[in-house]
Amino acid sequence: MERNFAIDFIKFFAILAVVIIHTVPSDHKLGLFILDNISRFAVPFFFAASGYLFGLKVINNQKSTGYFKRYLIKILKIYICWLLFYIGYDVLRIFLSGGNVEHELSKYVDGLTALNLFYFGKGTSGYQLWFVISLAWSTAILYIFFRLKKITLLLILSLCLNIAAFGQSYSIFFDLPLITRDALFIGLFYTTLGFWFAYALPSIQSLKLKKQTYFYLLSFLFVLQVAEGYWLEKMLSAEHGEYFLSTIFLTVILLLFTCNNQQLGKGLWITKIGGNALGIYAVHVLLIDIVDILFNTIGVEHFSHQLLWDMMDAFLVFSLSYITYYFLQYIKSRQPFWR
Repeated sequence: MERNFAIDFIKFFAILAVVIIHTVPSDHKLGLFILDNISRFAVPFFFAASGYLFGLKVINNQKSTGYFKRYLIKILKIYICWLLFYIGYDVLRIFLSGGNVEHELSKYVDGLTALNLFYFGKGTSGYQLWFVISLAWSTAILYIFFRLKKITLLLILSLCLNIAAFGQSYSIFFDLPLITRDALFIGLFYTTLGFWFAYALPSIQSLKLKKQTYFYLLSFLFVLQVAEGYWLEKMLSAEHGEYFLSTIFLTVILLLFTCNNQQLGKGLWITKIGGNALGIYAVHVLLIDIVDILFNTIGVEHFSHQLLWDMMDAFLVFSLSYITYYFLQYIKSRQPFWR
């Protein structure tokens, strides 16, 4: 199977977008607002790319069950390792806070429910880990429907659930009294979408669009995503949305682009970094906290909400996250237990 370098190439920009979302405050300044809304394609693309690559491995594979088990175990190992890491980090912060340690620990433990930890990915400072556990649940559901030969049905059902999830963005029209940032409402649809692209790859690769056409389509859809966010938040006074209807179309075009330009980014350093996107994703929240502590210590936190400073902050966190993950991988490779 030919490697799709374009996916890792796009992943570089997607993981950078995630870091920007988590470091750059989404306030009413136009530059920060546009930057935040442009970046909202990132997590949907991660789900879709994961579903696509998973589909390439299991479709027409007689040993797909074995691969599915190994893939799921790998995701769960990543999740549990980082979950335990952030729990340890949180407990350390509580002991170093100088407050009522017993009370704070009791309050913290109360939030570590089975539902929070093993479905929603909540309860710790590693809030970004919701993606990892949602990917595990989404992949499990996806594989069941794959074995039942009902992928198209799942795509339709998951799309309906995803549209229902827009209650958090379109709360002025209808308010869904549920947590929708999870596998069922977000992860399942985009993972299934990516899988469907793998399922229909021969037909998709017959769609020969010029790169100039992709450029215009993607430019239009990124502008549309920002416009949708502006319309919701500024014109209709809705809550700030995380996912938009336009993101669905944007993800489709990105997938189509990567399927038909698989050699894009081959040999580039950003493609190599994009290949480590999950590791950067897992560790970057820790680096955000450490950098914030550093900025508060030296007294420069008042520069926040200034576009240039926030971009410097984002690039610093991004760079440190990659270096930290690269170092962890080096340490891991030197330990016989992990080989």
